[in-house]
Amino acid sequence: MLSRFMSGSIRNLEREYSCTVRLLDDTEYTCTIQRDAKGQYLFDLICHHLNLLEKDYFGIRYVDPDKQRHWLEFPKSIAKQMKCQPPFTMCLRVKFYPPDPAALKEEITRYLVFLQIKRDLYHGRLLCKTSDAAMLAAHILQAEIGDYDPGKHPEGYSSKFQFFPKHSEKLERRIADIHKTELIGQTPETSERNFLQKAQMLETYGVDPHPCKDVSGNPAFLAFTPFGFVVLQGNKRVHFLKWNEVTKLKFEGKTFHIYANQKEDKKIILTYFAPTPEACKHLWKCGVENQAFYKLEKSSQIRTVSSSNLFFKGSRFRYSGRVAKEVMEQSAKIKREPPEIHRAGLVPSRSCPSITHGPRLSSVPRTRRRAVHISIMEGLESLRDSAHSTPVRSVSLGESFIPRSRSQATDASEGMAVISDEAYSPSDSVLPTPVAEHSMELAVSRQINGAPCSIEEEKESEAGTPLSGQGGDFGVDGRSAQEGAGGDSALSEVEQVNKFVLSVLRLLLVTIGLLFVLLLLLIILTESDLDIAFLSDIRQTPEFEQFHYEYFCPLRRWFACKLRWVGGLLINK
Repeated sequence: MLSRFMSGSIRNLEREYSCTVRLLDDTEYTCTIQRDAKGQYLFDLICHHLNLLEKDYFGIRYVDPDKQRHWLEFPKSIAKQMKCQPPFTMCLRVKFYPPDPAALKEEITRYLVFLQIKRDLYHGRLLCKTSDAAMLAAHILQAEIGDYDPGKHPEGYSSKFQFFPKHSEKLERRIADIHKTELIGQTPETSERNFLQKAQMLETYGVDPHPCKDVSGNPAFLAFTPFGFVVLQGNKRVHFLKWNEVTKLKFEGKTFHIYANQKEDKKIILTYFAPTPEACKHLWKCGVENQAFYKLEKSSQIRTVSSSNLFFKGSRFRYSGRVAKEVMEQSAKIKREPPEIHRAGLVPSRSCPSITHGPRLSSVPRTRRRAVHISIMEGLESLRDSAHSTPVRSVSLGESFIPRSRSQATDASEGMAVISDEAYSPSDSVLPTPVAEHSMELAVSRQINGAPCSIEEEKESEAGTPLSGQGGDFGVDGRSAQEGAGGDSALSEVEQVNKFVLSVLRLLLVTIGLLFVLLLLLIILTESDLDIAFLSDIRQTPEFEQFHYEYFCPLRRWFACKLRWVGGLLINK
């Protein structure tokens, strides 16, 4: 009896597993779910935990053992999507940025989007001028610590917060001045709403960068925003395509294509190369989902998309959620008492350390500073992210865009990263978040001789691999550093021949399969006595009768004669 009970308990344990989801305020939600549970079940549990109704803007992100990021697909089983053994660790993040975040119906939704954008600002994904940066940071201060109080907030109190990848003393003074004089009396809700209104006006609002290379081998970052598709290179946005201009997204191997129609029927095709086929497929799926969410009028218009023109080749994917217009219409119908919000406040946060707990980089403990890797002679160093795809590695100093500012030259010797007093440069900051977003990790990017560099601190226990080496192009987890821009932009002749042979074989197999199906259908039409309406109608047509008597019957007699002849030979032997 006891052994039967124990075996039943073990089987129940095997059918369940633990899952931990890190939320936007860096708290963790842990639950036990069935092994066959779908992604939608886990997402609904989290939304119930947060009391969140406007949930279509959010998603769950995870990283596979190869450090490739993925969005959890809600219609599919969680266990089948994960490439590792439980327990699983994931992150709740904003997947589709609201076109107007300040206009969201509920305060809890605005607060979560506020946390996401604050994280984007800290990790360098949201770019802005120094004046805008100071205003955004001041709103964060007002939302988290309230009005300025000389008794509680001593001189230099704003320096205890890490708002951006880089700080300067002048910027910190400007943040404190705005907080002291311009934001007095604002409630946390008001400050967060003003923060969202300011952030949505920036060009890189909603940017989730995917590192790639263009056809010339130059590094680029591709991203999908509420307003369209963008390409960032160095310190500027080189391409912007509105969603109604984008006609098709395709990928094959590492190659990603964007087809668009612009004014005056001008058709363009943009081609970029991802570090790996997995990263390229993730980029394509993100593009398909964003295009469906922002472009379509209703979810019934969503269609399954293929990555290839041939139906038997490539990947097929379909966005399974609602579209933006439906989400906004549904949000307008929400009528309930606003749920209570437990703001992070003074709780330590990696995305923005608190005034009492969060030191700046200069005061990071010495034991942790040893783990910080400083790249001085390289340009764009890879930053690995639990929520981002495989990284771009270094760029030669000759590819840098921005002259070195005096404030940066001074701080270079101190190992401190600052925002230039002249501008908060995009080339400093269009970088993915660090790898171990689950761990207590700090990443800061800085600019030396105009080439953006990075400082990365990584826990090996979570990241599993060391930093990418210097001087390569694309590289992840021990891939050969000898694969240059040419290797990424074109397949070798052998690979091209192999791909052509595989394509011909696929076409041949499909053709044979179709002919076999047609043959079976022909036999059913001519030889069976099935009393089915559409079969009877076909049999009664003059064309079919002519085919049957003039071609099929003689062919059948010829086959029967040959079979009898072969049978006679076998019997005589």
